Amino acid sequence: MRFLDEEGEDPLLSVVNLVDIFLVVIAMLMIVIVQNPLNPFSDSKAVLVENPGRPDMRITVKDGKEMTRYEPSDEIGEGKGVRAGITYRLPDGRMIYVPETAKD
Repeated sequence: MRFLDEEGEDPLLSVVNLVDIFLVVIAMLMIVIVQNPLNPFSDSKAVLVENPGRPDMRITVKDGKEMTRYEPSDEIGEGKGVRAGITYRLPDGRMIYVPETAKD
């Protein structure tokens, strides 16, 4: 009766299999990073809106390698502008913009 089979599997082969599994996992993570729109290695432009319409909404803008995060505050914005036109919603849900004519 033999308890240890000397011709059986070598324990080092199991370690080699684990290394192969880790390499596959690392390759999958690299693919996920490359496909992410906020990838730090690309020069593309992207806008990410988190929790749209909620009080904790955040907007992240990536322009090349520069990232800017905008978070809402309780302050009321102020600016100088003019009314540009009126928007109407039709019964079927479409929106129509009617520009105002310039007043001389």
